[in-house]
Amino acid sequence: MDQFKDYPTTLTSPASNAVPITPNDMTPLANVTRAIYVGQTGDVSVEMQNGQIVTFQNVQGGSILALRTMKIRQTGTTALGIIALW
Repeated sequence: MDQFKDYPTTLTSPASNAVPITPNDMTPLANVTRAIYVGQTGDVSVEMQNGQIVTFQNVQGGSILALRTMKIRQTGTTALGIIALW
């Protein structure tokens, strides 16, 4: 039973979908994320929803980054186990 199914989904709501990500410089994600989970420590290079490219350095494994990103870039990404949340 989902007692919250009739509530609207907002950016502060918990994620209800997750998909593992293979970093790629060219191909955007199927959906813009609400957040990403980083499984193993390393750098994460992303292309934000507005097109800005940012590298988050030394992201600790087990971290969740609240990012609206459309691409996890292979170039500059050393972290593993990245999962898109939306």
